[in-house]
Amino acid sequence: MSYSTLAWFFVAAIAVHNAEEAVWLPGWSATAGRWHHTVGSSEFRFALAVLTLVAAVAAVLANLQGKQSLGSYLLCGYALAMLLNVAVPHVLSTLAMRRYAPGTATAVLINLPVTATLLRTALAEGYIDSGTFVWAGPLVVIAIVALIPVLFRAGRVINGSR
Repeated sequence: MSYSTLAWFFVAAIAVHNAEEAVWLPGWSATAGRWHHTVGSSEFRFALAVLTLVAAVAAVLANLQGKQSLGSYLLCGYALAMLLNVAVPHVLSTLAMRRYAPGTATAVLINLPVTATLLRTALAEGYIDSGTFVWAGPLVVIAIVALIPVLFRAGRVINGSR
C-alpha cells in the first residue's frame, strides 16, 4: 500500500479511535483516579474533533507537498504520537487498573498496525529521513501533548463552562 493511501487510512484510524473515546472516556475518567484526570464530555469531544482535523490537514499537506516535506514530518510525527498512545495510556492503564480503558481496542487493533505501517512505508519510500525524524517526530509528539490542555480549555470556554 502506498504512503499516500496510508495517510488517509491513518486519518480514518484516528477518527474511529477518537469516536470510541468520545463515547466512553469522559464517564470512565471520573473513576480512573491517577490514570486520567476527570474530563467533561463537551471539552473532550471538542479536543478530539480538533485533533482529528489536525490529522486530516497533515495528510493533505503530506500528499500535496510530497517527500521530505513539512507535511510528511507532521503526519509521521502524529503517527508516532498515536503509536506511543497505544502503550501509554491505553494498554498500561487497562493492565494497571485491571479494567478496560476506553480507546484500547481501537488503539491496539487499528492504530497500532496502521501507524506502524505508515511509518515503515514513509521511511522505505523516502517520505521521511530517519536522521531528521529522530528529532522531528518527538517534537511533533511534544507539540500534540502540549496542545491537549489548550484544547480542553478552549472547549470549556466555547461551551460556557470555563
